[in-house]
Amino acid sequence: MKRPRQTRRALFVALFLMLVAALAAWSFLTTGRDAYDTVPITRGDIESSVTALGTLQPRQYVDVGAQASGQIRTIHVEVGDEVKEGQLLVEIDPSTQKAKLDASRYAVENLTAQLQEQRALHDLAKQKFQRQQNLAKGGATREEDIQSAQAEVRTTQARIDMFQAQIRQAQASLRSDEAELGYTRIYAPMTGTVVALDAREGQTLNAQQQTPLILRIAKLSPMTVWAEVSEADIGHVKAGMPAYFTTLSGGSRRWNSTVRQILPVPPKPLNEASQGGGSPASSGKSGSARVVLYTVLLDVDNSDQALMAEMTTQVFFVADQAKDVLLAPIVALQGSTEGNRQSANVVSKNGKIEHRDIRTGISDRLRVQVLEGLNEGDHLLIGPATGNGG
Repeated sequence: MKRPRQTRRALFVALFLMLVAALAAWSFLTTGRDAYDTVPITRGDIESSVTALGTLQPRQYVDVGAQASGQIRTIHVEVGDEVKEGQLLVEIDPSTQKAKLDASRYAVENLTAQLQEQRALHDLAKQKFQRQQNLAKGGATREEDIQSAQAEVRTTQARIDMFQAQIRQAQASLRSDEAELGYTRIYAPMTGTVVALDAREGQTLNAQQQTPLILRIAKLSPMTVWAEVSEADIGHVKAGMPAYFTTLSGGSRRWNSTVRQILPVPPKPLNEASQGGGSPASSGKSGSARVVLYTVLLDVDNSDQALMAEMTTQVFFVADQAKDVLLAPIVALQGSTEGNRQSANVVSKNGKIEHRDIRTGISDRLRVQVLEGLNEGDHLLIGPATGNGG
């Protein structure tokens, strides 16, 4: 009966010794690098950039309106149609314009007839004056008769001048009416794509108060990104600097470009747009709470028609970049991230911590380029391991 009890005791002792050995081994292992939270120094590419949101718009477009009033008779195009310069787009009922043109023509004809009549009277007046002059040589007429005949010549000549002026005025009105009749047929002012159609057949247009817009034609290549950059970042954006953008529908595709222009004045908010014009793109808040956004323009080729108007873009303005360089996470560095002198704690394999001064380069706000002080494969301390308790 004693032997089984001794066996159990020996088994308990062996298990205890194994537990003590495991604890000792764990304590030995945790005195190395695994006792700390570290991140490695890696090699890769980095760029310093300013990000902004933007909207795509055609670089070249024209709004086609109506210069003649009347009812739309026919619209020959639809949204998405490709049109050529000079192509007939819209026809407006020309009845009113034709009637005005006929009236102007009749007015010119009437004044021309009156001018011919007045010229005949003028010729007669000159003949009377000539007779009076001949009679005056023989003393067979009175002085007042001569003066009366001379005045009649001048009067008929003045009336001729008056009718000629009236004819020129009527001819100008005639040309205006001819042009207005021509406005009832609207032609494409440029080659492009119909991107908007704001009128319908049968709709009545009134061009007397303002020009009614009918449709918009745009060239879909190149496109322009209207990016909105905050006032905190606009100082880092310069004309000609490289940039690229992505779209929600483009997946991982990047479109490369350069900054064409920075508009010097931010667009007005909605509640001020009516006072001075401008695009209502920035916040309508006033005072310190208002977000001031400046518009930056960049163009991109769109030959494959992958980009469409009003698409939202994420724009990256590249201030600086470097390839195949040492990179360190900013979270593991100490000191100001604005300067190029910082420090870091390097953890060796045996757990020894070494404090190093380093020199850094460009940053993307998550990582920074390491110029001096660290090597590829170094591990930087970012805090104690959670399982070590300090």
